Amino acid sequence: MRQFIAHISLLIPDYDEAIAYFTQVLDFDLIEDKSMGDDKRWVLVRPKGDEKGCNLLLAKASKESQILAIGNQTGGRVFLFLHTDDIERDYKAYTEKGVQFINPPNVQPHGKVAIFKDKYGNLWDLIEAKSKSEN
Repeated sequence: MRQFIAHISLLIPDYDEAIAYFTQVLDFDLIEDKSMGDDKRWVLVRPKGDEKGCNLLLAKASKESQILAIGNQTGGRVFLFLHTDDIERDYKAYTEKGVQFINPPNVQPHGKVAIFKDKYGNLWDLIEAKSKSEN
């Protein structure tokens, strides 16, 4: 059996605002933006250079319970883990674009990690994993 996770749904308040944030601030690629009728769209984004990984499905909150969950889909825990080949480069670029870091890059057993908050309040780990030779 072969299985994989293709998309993770991320609640957002507005499609265009979220597309702008992910593509202009986090420098993700817009993979798909398709109307599904009734003000609903199928919007996929993913980090540049990640052609086989999991996409984020930007899902506009439509019910009160969904609106209340924007930015807190995991109850305050880190929600998403973004790996990079150069944490210092990305930390600097994101900081210059106004991304709020909770913790700057620091060394952990599995590599360098920085925690940031996205536009909606979701927590992300930005990770530069140790190379196999460093383990």
